[in-house]
Amino acid sequence: MACRLLARYGRLLWSSTHAPAGRFHPPGTVLSALMPSSNRHGVLARSMSDRSAVASEDKYLFHPTTPLDKKVDVTTVPEDILLAWVEHEGDGNQGAYAFIKWTMLVLKDRERGKEEPDAMTDPRLKDMMTVVSKQISTVWNNNLVCLLQSLWALSSPHAAPFLSSVQNEVLWRIRRLSYRQLESLVSIGIHKKGQQDTAIVSNAIKQLELRWTEISRPKTVSTLMLRGRYLSPALMDRLEDKALELAEGFSGEEIRRVCVSLAALGRRSVPLLRALSYHLVQRPSSEFTPPLIMDVAYAYAKLNFHQSQMLQRLASELLLRMAELTPADVTRCSKSLGFLKWLHGPLFEAFSEHYIENSDKYSSPQLCHLMMAFARLGFQPSKGEEFYSKVHAVLEESLSGLEPSLQTDVVWSLCVLQQARPRYLLPVTQLEHVAASSDGSQARVEGYRLKLLHIAATLDLEHPDPTRPCPPPSLAALSVPASASSLTPLQTSLRKALQSLVGERPEALRTGVETVHGWTIDGELVVDCENKPVDLTKITAPHLSAGGGDQGLPEGARRLAVVAWDFTSFSSSKQLLGRFAMMKRHLQLAGFLVVEVPYYEWLELKTDWKKLSYLKDKVGKAVAVDMAK
Repeated sequence: MACRLLARYGRLLWSSTHAPAGRFHPPGTVLSALMPSSNRHGVLARSMSDRSAVASEDKYLFHPTTPLDKKVDVTTVPEDILLAWVEHEGDGNQGAYAFIKWTMLVLKDRERGKEEPDAMTDPRLKDMMTVVSKQISTVWNNNLVCLLQSLWALSSPHAAPFLSSVQNEVLWRIRRLSYRQLESLVSIGIHKKGQQDTAIVSNAIKQLELRWTEISRPKTVSTLMLRGRYLSPALMDRLEDKALELAEGFSGEEIRRVCVSLAALGRRSVPLLRALSYHLVQRPSSEFTPPLIMDVAYAYAKLNFHQSQMLQRLASELLLRMAELTPADVTRCSKSLGFLKWLHGPLFEAFSEHYIENSDKYSSPQLCHLMMAFARLGFQPSKGEEFYSKVHAVLEESLSGLEPSLQTDVVWSLCVLQQARPRYLLPVTQLEHVAASSDGSQARVEGYRLKLLHIAATLDLEHPDPTRPCPPPSLAALSVPASASSLTPLQTSLRKALQSLVGERPEALRTGVETVHGWTIDGELVVDCENKPVDLTKITAPHLSAGGGDQGLPEGARRLAVVAWDFTSFSSSKQLLGRFAMMKRHLQLAGFLVVEVPYYEWLELKTDWKKLSYLKDKVGKAVAVDMAK
């Protein structure tokens, strides 16, 4: 307390021993109307319009109002400011304030196309800049920062000497600037390439990192995090800590900014995301604008962050605003929810109806991505006939013109949705298309190779043709990519239980079976009419690349495919994702009885004998259902 009193006394003593320099006006009082279309000018306007950004050392000073101040406050024409300056010439601080107001009016005229070409060469303006340059040390901090931002906005070569003087003074005072002024410098000057500008921004960032404990406003945190790629990892860690501390005070728009910045930097801060979700879900409905919903859903998808209550609120709010959405909004949101595996039935029904009503407004790529989102979740619209008729009308014309990888994705999605037609499937199985899909990283190539095998399986199993070779010659040489991921605990436990099921007859079981159709079976069994496993090695296996043995399937025997459905195999509604639904369908068409082992049933079995009994019961039920058909 004593230190604060001494500091205030020193400032008052300084003000009493200097000549009056005119009343101080926070730049926000005159520059709040400065909102140009340019993003750079918009950021400048927001910085200048912050009344509370006055430096702490400025707010204790008082100067009487002068005639120049009064005229600058009320004028709406740049010429009037220059006339007032000639009539009532002021000091450096007043000149800085007048220049800021003049800049604001000039930029508004520039938007309207009314700017005078030689405005910067006016001798009255030059005189103003000369006075400010000579008395630059008397300009208050907030005016100095806004003066630099004004010169950045003007970008005039005629002001280069004046700009250099202001830059030097800002560098000299950088440690005395408030945290909000440093934030303003970084926000606006981050894209500047000049040597002095780079030095100012670099020093401002260093000060921000050293003085991060001074942050007290959520707006400061959200604004700085938006510039995260230019900040050091240490400062970003501090900002995340501050965001967690101030999360309760964030507005919906500030939460949106923080989420977008985290997604852009790939920073999956789970505690912060949970806190933001908790506070956002309590916000009134009026704050849930379509941009906020889209950006938050995108950020959650990018960071693979699931928060059921938040996603449910986003879906509910979006349903109320479907009339406001554009095709780009629908596509973007469906993609985000698809990656999150969040299937909200009413919302996706609304997406399909939006396409039915506005199909002429959707571009081909937008339709493709909408179909891919539907396929990922395995969603089928209730008005499927009307929906798919419009889809096929577009794809028949545009599918062949798509980029090879996108064409593969779309055809694979149609296979998942059971809407693939031979005229869609045959082109992507040709040698030229297969070769075009083989460019890129190893993981990408293997992913598309797997999709091509699934497409070939759809062609073979769902659209059989005795005259067509299977697999197509272009795909015959494709090997099934070995799974690079390790086994999940569910798969490990299931395979161990299957080995116990066959006992001392290992030849009656295959595990980790890689089929020619691109699907991996956790366990393969052949059981006789008494549901007892028999030797697999001598029985033909058309689903294997080697073909298996030379004996046919015994009479009354059935081939079983035991498949583990892990947590990642389901959407939010415990419905199989599109990929796994297609796998089940293909295995059934290939002659298997599919024995499904979902994670939520298997985890309830705590002992080995319960697991063994569960598998026997599952096998018996699968055989009984097949016999009843």
